[in-house]
Amino acid sequence: MRVLIIEDDFDIAGNLCDFLENRGHAADLASDGVNGLHMAVSREFDAVVLDLGLPGMDGLSLCRKLRREARRDVPILVLTARDTLDDKLAAFASGADDYLVKPFALREVEARLNALFARRCGRVIDNRLVFGCVEFDPVSMLVAVEGRPVRLSRKCLRLLETLMRVPNRVHSRGELESTVWGDEQPMSDTLRSHMHILRRALTDSRGHSPIETVHGIGYRFSHSDARPA
Repeated sequence: MRVLIIEDDFDIAGNLCDFLENRGHAADLASDGVNGLHMAVSREFDAVVLDLGLPGMDGLSLCRKLRREARRDVPILVLTARDTLDDKLAAFASGADDYLVKPFALREVEARLNALFARRCGRVIDNRLVFGCVEFDPVSMLVAVEGRPVRLSRKCLRLLETLMRVPNRVHSRGELESTVWGDEQPMSDTLRSHMHILRRALTDSRGHSPIETVHGIGYRFSHSDARPA
């Protein structure tokens, strides 16, 4: 998942970011409501972790603007010290999907984010992505080809997840670079190098890789059973 954390407590934000990235996710940070809303509207995220007591714009206002004005349906997990029933009802009325009171366990935050993301993707029962001989579990970040475990770097895992979530769709180079590297500026051949590593790792016993190059545009994951002659 790519998660936007909107939190003005730098210790909490840093702990969340480090934990999620160590678990194989990508995390972006915003320390105030105005910047957080801008990032949530201008970029694509799989989930948002939102504090309520933010400078610039409070979390409830941000949530309402994101839902009613920007019309974004990204899952929102409110993470706050406010623990009254009225606070919770106000958050849900503003468009929040889940609510967790501080202090919290990092593993519970990830579990709730995974649940929200799975429901959004329509995969409540089974989180695995399985196409052809490739199997990927976004929760455990485990990959297998023909039942054989495959070890991949976090960047390659993020590329694989992006491609497998919408198979046969062509993803442009710019889109993939933005999704995986965010605001970082990768070298011109960085994406190509990671794709080479990913293709080699996913090659099946017949020498076929499901990742195809669409020349001049980008890449796609093809789960067709057809194999080149």
